[in-house]
Amino acid sequence: MAEQPRIDSVSQQAFTGEFPSTQRAESAIKHAFDQISSEDDGTVADYIPISAAADPSLFGISVIETTGEVHEIGDWSHQFSIQSISKMFVYALAIEQHGRDFLHQQIGVNNTGLPFNSVMAIELNGGHPMNPMVNAGAVATTALINGRTSAEKWETIREGLSAFAGRSLSMSGEVYHSEASSNDRNKALARLLASYERMSFDPLEIVDIYTRQCAVNVSTHDIAVMGATLADGGVNPITGQHVVSEETCRDTLAVTAATGLYEGSGDWLFNVGLPAKSGVAGGIVAVTPGKCAIGAFSPPLDGAGNSVRAQRAIGFLSKALGLNVFASRPHHS
Repeated sequence: MAEQPRIDSVSQQAFTGEFPSTQRAESAIKHAFDQISSEDDGTVADYIPISAAADPSLFGISVIETTGEVHEIGDWSHQFSIQSISKMFVYALAIEQHGRDFLHQQIGVNNTGLPFNSVMAIELNGGHPMNPMVNAGAVATTALINGRTSAEKWETIREGLSAFAGRSLSMSGEVYHSEASSNDRNKALARLLASYERMSFDPLEIVDIYTRQCAVNVSTHDIAVMGATLADGGVNPITGQHVVSEETCRDTLAVTAATGLYEGSGDWLFNVGLPAKSGVAGGIVAVTPGKCAIGAFSPPLDGAGNSVRAQRAIGFLSKALGLNVFASRPHHS
């Protein structure tokens, strides 16, 4: 996990039941942006050909409260591909369709402790994908989405992600074709799952759908709205649409907290204390139930595939705004 910046003029706050005032939130977000934007740690991903061309200077932050209040700075409107951030929302859609017990049995909830695209993790666990936030588990989750054909499954996913974002989302054809030309490992994972009878749909068609969902274009504003929907019991705070149930939000955030930043999830939870999911394009969304979600984006990544600036910004705001779900202060009568 990226080293966290020092909290200088913004003091650390304990978790409370209320989001801080607008003035404090705006001050903290500006402070985070000003302090972190000049940092240049990390490397832009190059194993997806088009990702290598990303501008490493891009940096945006969006914080959206469950009330619908919006706070944004930097390149918050810049469009990038959602990539693995889609995993948590497609998992939520799958829970909504099939129930938590079925998903628990089919996919699992435990961290593999291995890289996100590990083949060994499947073999070591008897063909069980272990959790929906690594590639094998995400591909298996995508296969469970309702639809008789690939086209129906893809449209169900696109419409579901759009409901979370509060606007109609579309796929980047350029990103899709770039990933489709270099996703042999995901195809191998899908075939391996099929060999263990963990997939009832054509594995290569499922990988194609999964590649499409990862190529959906979003901004930090979009992923913050999506996260805020999970923070608000499944109701989109911008549109008012009831997207998923309260129970689905709870289960999705629990799994995300444990596994959302791959093998760095334990360090992240210890230091930042928020359920969060990252994507290789440089986005991260973090959620404080009942309060808000933070979307942050910057392309340079650490060794685990997580945006360095986005991690530092969210870590800063978790402390400054009292968002860490494990932090508390003594009750005084």
